[in-house]
Amino acid sequence: MDTADEMLGPLLGGNARALARAISWMENGHPEARLLMAKVWPHLGRARVVGLTGAPGAGKSTLTDRLARTLLQAGQRVGILAVDPTSPFSGGAILGDRIRMGRIAPDPSIFIRSMATRGALGGLARATQDAIDLLDAAGYDTVIVETVGVGQDEVDVVSCVHTCCVVLVPGLGDEIQAIKAGIMEVADLFIINKADRDGVEQVEQELEALKSLSPPKPWDPPACRVIASQGQGISELWDRIREHGAWLLGHGGLEHKALERAKLRFESLLAEESVRRVKARAGGRIGDLIQAIARRDLDPYAAVEEVLGYDHLL
Repeated sequence: MDTADEMLGPLLGGNARALARAISWMENGHPEARLLMAKVWPHLGRARVVGLTGAPGAGKSTLTDRLARTLLQAGQRVGILAVDPTSPFSGGAILGDRIRMGRIAPDPSIFIRSMATRGALGGLARATQDAIDLLDAAGYDTVIVETVGVGQDEVDVVSCVHTCCVVLVPGLGDEIQAIKAGIMEVADLFIINKADRDGVEQVEQELEALKSLSPPKPWDPPACRVIASQGQGISELWDRIREHGAWLLGHGGLEHKALERAKLRFESLLAEESVRRVKARAGGRIGDLIQAIARRDLDPYAAVEEVLGYDHLL
C-alpha cells in the first residue's frame, strides 16, 4: 500500500492497518496523502462524531472507555481519537492510547489513536480532522474525539463534532471558571462525572444559573450524571447523545455543523499552506530575519512585511 490507489480499497473495507497507515500519511505529509483524501471524500458523511472535553482530572479517558464498551456491545464499530499534548522533542502525542484504554484496545471493532495537537491554534491539529474523515470512510459508526481539556484553544472541537460533551466533576472548585473557557458556547451536553461525590447538586445549580445568564439557544444542553469508573449512567448518556443527534437531524443542525467544519478546515489548511509556501520562497532569509528581530535591528512586523512583500502589515 504505497499509493493512494492501493490504499483506497483496504481503507474503505475497514482494514485497520490501512487506516493506521493512512492517518500516518496525513500526519507526516506523505506525497500520496492529498490524493487519498480526494478519493475518500465522496464516501464520507456516515459516522456520528462525538467530542468529549473537560478539565484535567475529570475522568474523560475512563468515560471514553466505558462509552466505547457500551457501543461495542450494541454492535457498533468505534473509533477513538485521543488528542494529547505534543511532545516538544518528538512532535508526537505524549500519552499512549493503549496505556489509557487498554481494556478495549484489543477488540477488532475498535480503533484507538493518540493524536498530537502539534501546536494547532484550535487545539485540534489538521491531521485530527483528516483522521475523523478516514475513520468515517473506513466504516466506523461512531467516532469519539477526546481533547486535552477545556480552554480557549479547545473551543474548535465543537466545529468538527456533531455532539460536544463537556465533562465536569464535583469538588474541583473551578466550575465558575468554566465561564472563562467558553463552556456555555461549546456544550451540547454536560456530563457530571464522579456523581457519587458530594456537590453534584451544586454543580447542577451552577449550570442552570449560567444558562440563565446566557442568550437562549435553540438546543438547551441537558446535564447527565454518570459514574464512569463503575459504568453507571453510560447507557443514559448515550440516549442523550442520540437525542441531540435526532434534534440536529430535525432542525437543520447537521447542515450547520457541516458548514462550520468546512470553514474551519478550509481556513486552517489555507493558513498552513500559505505559511509553507512563504517559508519555501523566503528560504534562508527567514533565519536572518529572526536574528535581526532578536538583535532589535528589525521589529517583527517589518520582518513579516518584508517576507510577504507588503508595505504595511496592519
